[in-house]
Amino acid sequence: KILARHAISIHRAYLDIVKDGKGGSVTFVGYVVQGADGKAINAAGDGWKAVVRDLRRIKWVDDKSLELSSRHPSLSIDQAEAVVALCNMAHQVLSPQNRFLWTRERIHGFAEESIGVATGIVQLLTARFDPARPMSDADFAAARTRLEGEIARQPSEMNRTVLTKMLEGVVATLRTNYFLPDRFALCLRIDPAYLANADRPERPYGTFFVHGRGFDGFHNRFQDIARGGLRVIRTQNHAQHTRESERLFDEVYGLSWAQQLKNKDIPEGGAKAAILLEPGATVDRCVKAFVNSILDLIVQVPEVRKLVVDRLGKDELIYLGPDENITPAHIVWIVDRARVRGYSMPTAFMSSKPGAGINHKVYGVTSEGVNVFLDVALRSRGIDPRRQRFTVKITGGPDGDVAGNMMRILDRDYGANAVIVGIGDGSGVGEDPEGLDHAELLRLFKEGLPIASFDRKRLSPKGRVVSVDEPEGAQLRNTMHNRLVTDAFVPGGGRPATIHEGNWQEFLTADGKPSSMVISEGANLFLTPGAREELCKRGATVIKDSSANKCGVICSSYEISACMVLSDDEFLSIKDTYVSQVLDRLRELARVEAEFLMRAAKTHPSMSLPKISVELSKVINTTAAAIAAG
Repeated sequence: KILARHAISIHRAYLDIVKDGKGGSVTFVGYVVQGADGKAINAAGDGWKAVVRDLRRIKWVDDKSLELSSRHPSLSIDQAEAVVALCNMAHQVLSPQNRFLWTRERIHGFAEESIGVATGIVQLLTARFDPARPMSDADFAAARTRLEGEIARQPSEMNRTVLTKMLEGVVATLRTNYFLPDRFALCLRIDPAYLANADRPERPYGTFFVHGRGFDGFHNRFQDIARGGLRVIRTQNHAQHTRESERLFDEVYGLSWAQQLKNKDIPEGGAKAAILLEPGATVDRCVKAFVNSILDLIVQVPEVRKLVVDRLGKDELIYLGPDENITPAHIVWIVDRARVRGYSMPTAFMSSKPGAGINHKVYGVTSEGVNVFLDVALRSRGIDPRRQRFTVKITGGPDGDVAGNMMRILDRDYGANAVIVGIGDGSGVGEDPEGLDHAELLRLFKEGLPIASFDRKRLSPKGRVVSVDEPEGAQLRNTMHNRLVTDAFVPGGGRPATIHEGNWQEFLTADGKPSSMVISEGANLFLTPGAREELCKRGATVIKDSSANKCGVICSSYEISACMVLSDDEFLSIKDTYVSQVLDRLRELARVEAEFLMRAAKTHPSMSLPKISVELSKVINTTAAAIAAG
């Protein structure tokens, strides 16, 4: 399609597959081509340079952009990519208003119906950020006014709404990597006000939007210097992707705000990044494209900066950490890539490094805090977990960071007193009223296996392990956290808003009591604020995520602080001692807050525990900001 677009004829094609010695292969495709006039192509000509640019970019450009460009020959591939990106960003503004009316497909359709105006909006973006001759503010304002007039003349209100939001997206853009010849995706650094609505009341400091082949992603932060993880959201089918795309920025916003509350123990504010994959998209490629695109807009390398027009007027530092579907290999690659790209502090760009860092899963840093809050909450309800038997259910599998380490720590600290009666993860569900065998769970944890791999021979006569592929397997997995009645519940994995305002009643038993009286939130946003309040009214002790799982980000802050003052070799020489001291500090910080929350709950019975947690974070953050400003 690309060659045909440039009127290049293919005479012969060759395909060679060469084994790479690593169990895979490399495929080479070669073409013998000539120009439309039947003559050899001038490789030094501008026409062939355009061909080369398009061919180098098609690996990173999404199919929708290529198809849109094919349908409208006057629209270049880069321009088509920008149209799609602006539509997808507008979707995050319009979908909360009416997700049935403003689907991504309809937004794309309305934009294409008015492709002339949509192209004009993209041309305004490119003119404003053209490094050769960036458009002045006065000319930009005049061109914007002309486009607003064209939008007003469109016959359909739907088209006018979409085009207006696309234009507002251009106005909100402060930097873009559009003109970088080897970019992996299209990245826009935008004014967060563009995405504001009543459900997003807190104003972020900065937001990045990245659109690439098979994915869209956001990075959002609430302070200039902020810390938070990068997660990948995988989807299996179009329906799931549609639902996740409707709430992509809401998830990033909610997670980054929870992080802002959580980060009260460290200097950094809260941030979060999420990449939503289309069905079939590969995690590695999309992570690399997202990270490279963010680096495009924050590195200080002259050859990059000269192609990025800066309308923010301030250098930015971004600090990432690991979250769902980010592997140690990704972490190593991200740090290496930051170093190759010339980022000023590459080892600080990503935390939880397996070498000169503190890997979260290896040391269970998040789960250490979740367990301390669980311990204190159980004691507040009259259960001494080191002396008495207690039951617990967990979402997230033995192969997960928070859930897997939670199983390890429960066995370490409480032994047989910790009776794990239910575990649900992506593979299925394991249930046993006598308690799932600890030794078998630890085997799964060490081998990185999910609950469906549990040895059925280790079950009691009343136990069962059901895979999601078995009849009713998915339904049993999805309802486990509601059905099983336990002393405690640890959400260690699962999608945001699993328990929400519309279904919290399902967590209650027949007599109207919560099926677990203690909830220590290891997973972010598993419960919505409204669901927390309803369960608290019915007597549950709910430890909000921004308290319960805060130790992961505190650990990241300690890791990066060390990376800023030590070389890799120096860090490795003290790593064992340093990590031991960090773990002690994490448990101490968790216990101080947990015990404070229990005291505050007694002295302020009219406030729920989650609200006390939020107020505590706000007071500390406000005080810290006042001290810094003074």
